[in-house]
Amino acid sequence: MIPRHITSAILALVGKFPVLTITGPRQSGKTTLIKKLFPDLPYFSLENPDFYERVVQDPRALFQTYGHRIILDEVQRFPQLLSYIQSIVDEDNESLFILSGSHNMLMMEGVSQTLAGRAVIFYLHPFSYAELKDHLPDDVSANFLCRQGGYPRIYDKDIPATAFYQSYLTTYVERNVRRLRNIGNLDAFTQFVRVCASFIGKTINKSSLATAAGIDRRTADTWLSVLRTSHIVYTVQPYFRNFKKRLVKSSKLYFRDTGLACTLLGINTEEQLLTYYQRGAIFENFIFNEVAKAFYNNGQTPPIFFWRDNAQHEIGLLLNVGGQLQPIEIKSGRTYRSDFFKQLNWFSKIADVPLYQPTVIYGGDDTQTINDQVLMSWRAVSRLV
Repeated sequence: MIPRHITSAILALVGKFPVLTITGPRQSGKTTLIKKLFPDLPYFSLENPDFYERVVQDPRALFQTYGHRIILDEVQRFPQLLSYIQSIVDEDNESLFILSGSHNMLMMEGVSQTLAGRAVIFYLHPFSYAELKDHLPDDVSANFLCRQGGYPRIYDKDIPATAFYQSYLTTYVERNVRRLRNIGNLDAFTQFVRVCASFIGKTINKSSLATAAGIDRRTADTWLSVLRTSHIVYTVQPYFRNFKKRLVKSSKLYFRDTGLACTLLGINTEEQLLTYYQRGAIFENFIFNEVAKAFYNNGQTPPIFFWRDNAQHEIGLLLNVGGQLQPIEIKSGRTYRSDFFKQLNWFSKIADVPLYQPTVIYGGDDTQTINDQVLMSWRAVSRLV
């Protein structure tokens, strides 16, 4: 088993909270991790139809039979259990519940409303490069990882990426959709997901998404919510505080895994990605994911934003840490050019707040300081946290 970097953050809070909640995309390794960290706790999944029926018929019997220290997977399938858990943890100081689920919105609504103050939440996503690097060739490229993605089964079972993601789309995306929304036309929904992949790194215009997918705007809004809930896509908010300029206030769209996005775009090999006309957007998505994973694996919410004014000046990534803004530009090229820092230099002059260590993350291998600014290899992204 490849060690998961989130392990330390989880174990540090065992005994501090009676409920530990782990959420994230399907197949990101949640069940494997939980069983590894808590081998002595009974494990139950509400995906098991027989177990689900027994729990629905008699919830109290579960706790009477197995006690107050158990693991419950896919708990969002029967959110009423959370009320029973609330009563137990309020009375039993020795209780410990490990909850897991892959539907973000349903999971978080139940936990935040019912277990407020009693639960801590962790997000486990597919492997980061920092987790994988000791198991990969030293000369592995960012393009390879963009295409390959980070889902554990690809590496554990040596499954070709294209085959894995085609199966993932059929088995998990469509099943999640049917459970979350009564979507009759799965072909139209799949086409919508493909359209979303073509909008990676762009500000979200739901009317444009709807037109490209051949659906109405309200449906596009609903389906986008479904994709966020299922950890397929996420949005990044613009940063607009402390600036007097007229700024773009629409969010940007990214995929949780670039391997899935590449499959949706018909990119089946690293060579195809190298010539893809929006390779820079895929690389940007990959870097956003790596930064987000580094924060999540430390038990922190990623403080990531972007900045763009109406004159199309843009800083691709802003980190807001401890009241300081760190502007970061993302360049897919493997060879450094002096114009990499052009936007950062401009931003440093107009920013109304102090800036911390302006940085360019690029597709090359060397990390160095240039005129008090950092040129950072994509391999070193985890150092930002």
